[in-house]
Amino acid sequence: MKKSFLFLALALLPGSLLAADATPKDDLKGAAKKLAEKGNYSWKATTENAGGGGGGGGGRGFGGGPVDGKTDKDAGTSVSMARRDTTTDAVLKGGKAVIKTDEGWKLASELAEGDGQNPLRFTAMRVQNLKVPAAEAEELVGRVKELKKEGETYSGDLTEEGAKALLSFRGGRGGGGGDTSVSNAKGTAKFWVKEGVLTKYQYNVKGSVSFGGNDRDVDRTTTVEIKDVGTTKVQVPDEAKKKLS
Repeated sequence: MKKSFLFLALALLPGSLLAADATPKDDLKGAAKKLAEKGNYSWKATTENAGGGGGGGGGRGFGGGPVDGKTDKDAGTSVSMARRDTTTDAVLKGGKAVIKTDEGWKLASELAEGDGQNPLRFTAMRVQNLKVPAAEAEELVGRVKELKKEGETYSGDLTEEGAKALLSFRGGRGGGGGDTSVSNAKGTAKFWVKEGVLTKYQYNVKGSVSFGGNDRDVDRTTTVEIKDVGTTKVQVPDEAKKKLS
């Protein structure tokens, strides 16, 4: 009896040690991975800049307009991106992205070329740099110093480098281009999990950003809410499919 009890205790010990070693970061990365494994979900991302220039325009504070997205593990990802009074539809799959224009669907890589006279250049850069929530959230977790857990909510301060990356054009959800200099960067991040799957995350970044010789103080909050996990479907137009093939 004693030998059987000892064998059972030893068999259970490794799992217990692994559970004890798990950190809030491990748990949260696991929640993001579970969302990725589900494969199909919808989301809405909004950006607000303190003092104005919020989610609708991307003006002050270098914010991007709201993004409505749908991810389908088989069909790809479709997004609707708003900036000022314009809404742009795009589809991403297999490392490629296409954007709907007045002349039909075009590759984002082609539209991102050229100079500032191209009205779709900035949007194309946003599309090229866009990450789906499962991937963006896992990357965001790596930019947090230390996470604290309260129930199914996680929060923590960003590292200086993490905040700088999110304040620069290329580091945030909106994407973009050009040389950006960032100073006095700081920020926070918060994540919500339900039944082991990521459902929402939010991050705030503050700092001074210099772009094109202009210095601006930024205080920006981005919120991403996830829904319809496992049931979302994406219908990709035939013309877009050809461009993505």
